[in-house]
Amino acid sequence: MGDGNKPEKKFSTGAISATVWKNARNIKGKDVEYCSVTLQRRYKDNNGDWQSSSSLGVNDLPKAVLVLEKAFEYLVLKEGEQDGDVEG
Repeated sequence: MGDGNKPEKKFSTGAISATVWKNARNIKGKDVEYCSVTLQRRYKDNNGDWQSSSSLGVNDLPKAVLVLEKAFEYLVLKEGEQDGDVEG
């Protein structure tokens, strides 16, 4: 993300990755924290430089599902830990 925010967690397989970002925002005078997830595919262009895209091919879809499931699992377990629901 372009604001200098560092990723909280990144899940990747091959060229596909899902990145979890922690965000903060002030809404009606109250500071609120929340997470968002970005999905991207990395590839090399004709010059051999790495590029990113949000466009996926058919063969990318199973990997996208996998990394998104991992991101979801991470966020749900993290939320459970904050609520005191998860032991460990």
